[in-house]
Amino acid sequence: MKVALIYNKESESTTGAYIERVIKKAGINYQHFWTKESYKIPGDFDLYFRIDHGDYKDDISEDLHPCVFYVIDTHLKKPYKKIRRQVGHYDIIFCAQKQGALRLCREAGIDVQWVPLACDPSIHKMLNLPKKYDIGFVGKDAKKFARGRHLEILRGKYPDSYIGKADYRDMSRIYSASKVGFNLSISNDINMRIFEIMSCGCLLLTNRIRNNGFNELFQDGKHLITYKNDKELIELIDYYLGNSEERDRIAEEGYKLVVSNHTYYHRVQ
Repeated sequence: MKVALIYNKESESTTGAYIERVIKKAGINYQHFWTKESYKIPGDFDLYFRIDHGDYKDDISEDLHPCVFYVIDTHLKKPYKKIRRQVGHYDIIFCAQKQGALRLCREAGIDVQWVPLACDPSIHKMLNLPKKYDIGFVGKDAKKFARGRHLEILRGKYPDSYIGKADYRDMSRIYSASKVGFNLSISNDINMRIFEIMSCGCLLLTNRIRNNGFNELFQDGKHLITYKNDKELIELIDYYLGNSEERDRIAEEGYKLVVSNHTYYHRVQ
């Protein structure tokens, strides 16, 4: 089988890059193309596999089949509109968000399969390190969303924390050294950070995500902890910072769940 793998490789920490590592390790015959170079792709591949990278200026030729599009950013208003315009000529559509899959099925009249994001345990791995950070968060502030406000609260109340950007290769060290890994999804999405924190053996504390398949993947109180507002966020952090045995037990259950079911190897399979 010969696969054309199509995505803009601007970073080694994107979904496309993680999937490419799995395909390469599996020994699958593939060739990578940037989407903007899709006009150069020859017509002799057995599969044309495009992965969402957040830029929709370009699309692959409608003459290339069989073709697959793994879409991710359906939870964002502008990207959704662009995705909606492009999906029509693909033979198979996978969607990282269940709500997005259902919406595309309804509005575009096409079959869309829900395939959530995941982790790469070779990168997002549990390290035996002292827990020197109260809170661990790797990512952008997203100041125009609620996340920015929450991060400012956490910086002020828990100064012994790591909150900010980092190279993807440092995520394991940061989350493995954190007592609590914080997440707040931008728009009710099940994002990459959820899986990455759990894969590092860190207790995940995330906002409640509703009607997007969250409860089909995780069990609140067993694999992770969810919060519903600012008051509960602080109460739960304080509780789990002071209860290391319970914190470690939930973190271990979350770790076992994601490395057994929610890696990019499982998604490629």
